[in-house]
Amino acid sequence: MAPKKGSKTAKKAVPTKAPTKADPLFPSRPRSFNVGGAIRPAGRDLSRFVRWPKYVRIQRQRAVLYQRLKVPPSINQFTKAIGKNEAASVFNLLNKYRPETAAAKKQRIKETAAAVAAGKEAPAKVPHQIKFGLKHVTTLIEEKKAQLVLIACDVDPIELVLWLPALCRKMDVPFLIVKDKARLGTLVHQKTAAAVCLTGVNKEDESQLKIFKDLGIEKFNKNNELVRKWGGGIMGLKTQAKLDKRAKAIAAEEAKKAASLRA
Repeated sequence: MAPKKGSKTAKKAVPTKAPTKADPLFPSRPRSFNVGGAIRPAGRDLSRFVRWPKYVRIQRQRAVLYQRLKVPPSINQFTKAIGKNEAASVFNLLNKYRPETAAAKKQRIKETAAAVAAGKEAPAKVPHQIKFGLKHVTTLIEEKKAQLVLIACDVDPIELVLWLPALCRKMDVPFLIVKDKARLGTLVHQKTAAAVCLTGVNKEDESQLKIFKDLGIEKFNKNNELVRKWGGGIMGLKTQAKLDKRAKAIAAEEAKKAASLRA
């Protein structure tokens, strides 16, 4: 018998599932089935098809341009820095002559003033220190007081130190081009340093300084190839293949002409 319109029917209680909590250790990562998403062609490098950020594209284009363009010798010489072992030896020597920090200098001046006020002999100053600052180093080179000059290879803009090797050659001051400006800056308690120099060393280090001076004279000061050799001009693979093909065609044509003349 059908139930009456006014009568209430008892509804069955539907069991509800308790919401499952996401596991923080293993979160669910839904896959993306779009092109370049989670599913990729096996064994295919898709990095060519990625839209890289603008700064990455600029970096790569600049690196390629530096290879393609012909670089004058005066700029190209900065790519010929000294080797890793030589640089380690030079920096070990220079570490002994690091300039005093601002706090140490303040303390020394205070002690000197106190000694003078008390009528005692003032403490001796540090005799030999690394000199830094582009203007200061330039002055020392011009006065021939600098015994060894170190120039960073990655100064930007390069025009800041472009003339410095020529000045060192003219004044017969040995110089070395080293990597990099941050490493030179660490020696003198700065972020970076374009150039530093030594005006003298203690007696026990004179022989080592002479070795580095001879190295600078041989590798940089009197290296005529460094002054004449251009850099860059490296073409891409496609251009190289095209030029090789053209050269082979010209050679074949010349061979044909030579053969016809003999006949």
